[in-house]
Amino acid sequence: MKIEMVTTLPRLPVPKLLQRRIGRAVADFRMIQPGDRILLGLSGGKDSLTLLHLLRAMQRQSPVPFELGVATVDPMSPDYDPQPLVPYLRALGIPYFLERQNIYERAQKHLLRPSYCSFCARMRRGVLYRCARREGYQVLALGQHLDDFAESFFMSMFYNGELRTMKAHYRVLEGDLRVIRPLVYCRERQTRQFATEQALPVIHENCPACFGKPTERQHMKELLATQEAYDPRLFKQLQRALLPLMGQGLEGLEFEETYD
Repeated sequence: MKIEMVTTLPRLPVPKLLQRRIGRAVADFRMIQPGDRILLGLSGGKDSLTLLHLLRAMQRQSPVPFELGVATVDPMSPDYDPQPLVPYLRALGIPYFLERQNIYERAQKHLLRPSYCSFCARMRRGVLYRCARREGYQVLALGQHLDDFAESFFMSMFYNGELRTMKAHYRVLEGDLRVIRPLVYCRERQTRQFATEQALPVIHENCPACFGKPTERQHMKELLATQEAYDPRLFKQLQRALLPLMGQGLEGLEFEETYD
């Protein structure tokens, strides 16, 4: 469902630190090319809403021209209501697509685990891929930040015995879409602060992956927070260590990641 546009809200000022970090990530991982049509996957959480405003600012200032659209996947969970996003995106004047898919019911029927994260992530990306293709976008932007990359790394190491994390930039298996994560150098606390200061319409309990259930990722988040309290340099060191994994295959822009 496409939402019609009516521009009424001004552009929000974004912090220079966030601007620098997203600009560096875009340059380091060659995320945006001239003429790209980028579709942002917007959950309504603080991270994707922050990325929305960072990309709008970049669109205005960057010498590399690109178009920006937004899509939200509604998994039809009782814990998630994306409707507040509709008037907000309409007021911003950005092409907006609300994609309803009953992921919640499918997860309830077919999965017995207490966490549906991997299943939902794959399903939701599939919906976003279809939307991008249907509407003529060739790049999908996702809102994962450095904390997410670190959590994914330790989950992969602890639970799968592999040294892996998400990729900052990759091409899907079919070869027609690229996926980028411009917040790769940004911290979660920075997106939280921006969302709070700018009173963004954050949808709490917005993650359709867990539907109010506990997740392994939350456990990993708490573990890293405890370690960072002992060593404030933790994420600076982790970023350095994870760089080769984040950009793995970038030279040839290898195909779709298999890690969720």
